[in-house]
Amino acid sequence: MLERVIQEQPRHEVESVVVRFAGDSGDGVQITGSQFSDTTAFAGNDLATFPDFPAEIRAPTGTTYGVSAYQINFGARKILTSGDAPDVLVALNPAALKVNVAELQTGGLIIVDEATFGARDLKKAGYETNPLEDGTLDAYRLLPIDISVRTLEAVKEFGLTKKEALRSKNMWTLGLVYWLYDRDRRSSIDWLRQKFGKRPEIADANIAALNAGHAFGETNELSEVGPGYKVPPAAIAPGLYRSVTGAQALAWGLVAGARLSDLELFFGSYPITPASSILHTLAGLKAFGVVTFQAEDEIAAVCSAIGASYGGALGVTSSSGPGIALKGEALGLAVAVELPLIVVNSQRAGPSTGLPTKTEQSDLYQAVYGRNGDSPMAVLAARSPSDCFETAIEAARLATKYMTPVMLLTDGYVANASEPWLIPDFNDYEPFPVSFYTDAEDFHPFQRDPETLARVWATPGTPGLAHRIGGLERDYDSGNVSYDADNHQRMTDVRADKIAGIADDIPQQTVELGNDSGRIVVVGWGSTYGPIERAVTNMRADGLDVSHVHLRHIWPLPRNLGDLLRRFDRVLVPEMNTGQLLTVLRSEYLIDAEGLNKVTGKPFKIAEIEAAVRTRLED
Repeated sequence: MLERVIQEQPRHEVESVVVRFAGDSGDGVQITGSQFSDTTAFAGNDLATFPDFPAEIRAPTGTTYGVSAYQINFGARKILTSGDAPDVLVALNPAALKVNVAELQTGGLIIVDEATFGARDLKKAGYETNPLEDGTLDAYRLLPIDISVRTLEAVKEFGLTKKEALRSKNMWTLGLVYWLYDRDRRSSIDWLRQKFGKRPEIADANIAALNAGHAFGETNELSEVGPGYKVPPAAIAPGLYRSVTGAQALAWGLVAGARLSDLELFFGSYPITPASSILHTLAGLKAFGVVTFQAEDEIAAVCSAIGASYGGALGVTSSSGPGIALKGEALGLAVAVELPLIVVNSQRAGPSTGLPTKTEQSDLYQAVYGRNGDSPMAVLAARSPSDCFETAIEAARLATKYMTPVMLLTDGYVANASEPWLIPDFNDYEPFPVSFYTDAEDFHPFQRDPETLARVWATPGTPGLAHRIGGLERDYDSGNVSYDADNHQRMTDVRADKIAGIADDIPQQTVELGNDSGRIVVVGWGSTYGPIERAVTNMRADGLDVSHVHLRHIWPLPRNLGDLLRRFDRVLVPEMNTGQLLTVLRSEYLIDAEGLNKVTGKPFKIAEIEAAVRTRLED
């Protein structure tokens, strides 16, 4: 009777929640998190996620090296980040607890699979004593459950091996968390039936585990959580939404940009973390005029894309920092021959191979300056998963209009994270169709549009327009190879002027939040958008004079940016690097900007930015 009374109590209503799932790489943590995200989106909450997984293909089971995590922040208000600190940590083994518990809020809930806390498991995770018993978790609400045993009981009728049966424990855990936050299981059940259509016994076992976890929450007196929680739907604009990752949105944006320019899309790439998902997505879009080519190396990938552009397609290549370095000479070739090319750089942490699965913003120097010779190209940065769609379209517009390579910067956080995306009406986008040159009279390949300085685009096979282009310097008036000193000066200047002129074709910089003058402005680019926007929102609610400016166009910078920044007493630039945009702003505008720098492989927390701003306002 007591259990029944508890279940009939109203749920605690909360505005937003941060949940982190963590376990071994083989525990299905990423699937668990993505299913919870999809179900939460169906429930009408706004959300943002942060998948975090190891670089090792298969680290030793049960060690801290192999811990995979997935964090989701969801709520009844606008959600801009994956959350500073989890309210709930689901740890499927001791290593997951050890890696993640320090970030949990004091008083937060820990759900653990106590079956995995044996002496051998604790030793592999680096524990000398059992944290479930030694008092080290007294600052939190601890809910130890023998998830492994309960999973085996839930699926025993399906005749699976013990190893196969235990693979369902992530679904048991998901069912419990669904009960905890009053989520509907239907979408996950449908997904499981589709996923394991050829193995119905596996689908049925996972569904049974999911339902069993939910039933456990319903029928047990869980004093740590009471009747559970309710997160009302968010007040969001009406329309058709879907959950989207940055990699997906970017791939679709590239296809949209090709359609708007009336070109076929050629994507030449080589697999590298975290950029590979773009190739995976585009490979399934052949029906939309997409050709994908997985090359044998990074150099072949970019050269194939340049060749495709020479042939009249929109050439695209992608990589992360190490691969962009390998593409460097070919990017200089694209600058020299002045062909449209989109280069996607999904940044990751560190020099060389660094931290492949961690996030950073440390390739801005590489994007703006990092080629031999004077080799200017346009540089854009996407601020969020859904913004990747719009930024990719803008990259296609600039590349084709100005006959130039364009580098589009994302990072591991943007590429892997997901958020709800209001699917736009494609008819609302203004086309920018390409016109290929066909006039054979007095043709040479470096004739230019007097307004944009873009050279003509003549495709091979056009009668009378046979021509050569290449990496050697060309004569301005004929396109022939030239070693003339004055001509090289002229060609260098015109290539630079062409890129600089793009500043007249992009929007004036606006203030995202706050006044266009005042005591302090926080200037960001890329994935720092969410934590900056939320931090500035919080501080303005407290009456503080702080504003937020966020850049999409990194090079060239918007024409009015310098004048805008000079209207503030202080300029703070948070970056996940050691101060790269900071250097650019100081160099271009001679302003005394200050950096807030972080290179931990993790995104900024809202509190970190708030603390930095408040300290400066107190000076």
